[in-house]
Parts: sequence; structure tokens; C-alpha cells
Amino acid sequence: MRKDGQNLTYRIVQELGIAIVSGTYTVKNPFPIEADLCTQYGVSRSVLREAVKMLTAKGLLSARPRQGTWVQPEGSWNLLDPDVLRWLLERKISYSLLREFAQVRLAVEPKAAALAALAPDPDNRAAIKAAIERMAAADRGEDDTLTADIAFHVAILRASGNRFFSQLSGVTETALRFSIRMTNRFKGVHRASVRDHKKISDAILASKPAAAETAMRELIQEALDLITTAEDGAVQKTLARTLKARTPR
Repeated sequence: MRKDGQNLTYRIVQELGIAIVSGTYTVKNPFPIEADLCTQYGVSRSVLREAVKMLTAKGLLSARPRQGTWVQPEGSWNLLDPDVLRWLLERKISYSLLREFAQVRLAVEPKAAALAALAPDPDNRAAIKAAIERMAAADRGEDDTLTADIAFHVAILRASGNRFFSQLSGVTETALRFSIRMTNRFKGVHRASVRDHKKISDAILASKPAAAETAMRELIQEALDLITTAEDGAVQKTLARTLKARTPR
């Protein structure tokens, strides 16, 4: 497929993916048939089928010959797919989704930091050092705070030497773009604490796995606590609005 065809397919995937996670298609409004989608986007059946195949691989759709195409229940969606996670978070900031992701981070990143402290690869260590230097530069207003923070966490996942951890880099980057902005706002700051992150990098570069693991766990636990507090507050506000609406005047 030519580059322009690939771009068109990707645009269709983006638009249909957002529509699916936004709840556009329901029992009363089922997923459109192939012919209607071809007309809507002005594309051939081959282009449309490629887009449907990509959405099926992400767990959003299921298709069978002579039975049509339908939206899969949310439990079947691949949340480890960066596109799916981004569409969900863009639809509406979900405290529960961010909380669950923070719980995954708490299970993975401290161990990744410990493994990185034990790994001798000089290139990976150089990447961690460069990432913490970027964060320091961002703290001085010389770099972007969000991308520097994300680069730090991704560098540690890759430096762990664990291929499974490394493959979480994409979804980690996607979720952190939302999570970091949220937790920094809750803390009343515009950037992450370079000091807290440097404790992690110093421990890794000094080959101290226990210290690296502890420092990373403390960092992520703080983020998890902030998200949980925000989630509890949002629930209370919703309950208060509901009770107010039901109270006779």
C-alpha cells in the first residue's frame, strides 16, 4: 500500500477507534456495514478492510463472514495498545483507568529500576543519565518537562534488560502524558521533582538495586495516592450532585 493509502487507513482507524471507545456504536446504533463506511470515507473495500483488521487486532471489533462486524465489549479491548489507551483517556480522564495503570507501574517499575542497577550496559546507563540531565534542564526552563519526565521512565524500562518491561514503553509513554499532568496539578506544581528522580538514577548508576527499587516505589506510590484521592473526591462530588438533584425543593 502506498504511503498516502497508509495515511488514509490510519485516519480511518483513528476516527473509528475514537467513535468506538466513546460509545457511539450501541445495540440501537450498531457498527456500520462495509458498504456504508466505504461511502462515508470515499475509499475502496480493501482500504476499509485493512482499517477494520487493525481495529480487530486491538480488540475493538470482531468480524465474521456473512455475519458482519460488531463492537467488542470493553473487557476485550487491548489496554496495552497505546492507541486504545490514548483514545480512552482522550475521551474523558478516567481516574479508575489511571489508578489501575499506576498499580501496574508500581508492580513493574521498581523492579525495572533494580534490574537496571544490575545491568552493565553502558548505552542504557548513558540514556538514564541523559534523561535525568534533561529533567534538570527542564527544571531550569531549558527543555520540556513532560517529555523529559517520560524519557526518564522509558529509559529505565529499557535499561532493565527485560524484554517484557521494554515492550511496555509505548503504553507507559501514552499513559504518563495524562498521568503526570494530572498528578503535578494535584501537587500544585508544574514539573516533576528532579530530586526524587535523581535518587533513582543515582542508585542505578551506583549499582545499588535495593535503593533504586525503593526510590522508584516511593515515587510511584505518591502518584497512586494522589490519583486515588482525586478519584475519591470525584465520587463524592458525583454523589453530592445526585442527592441534590433528588432532594425535593
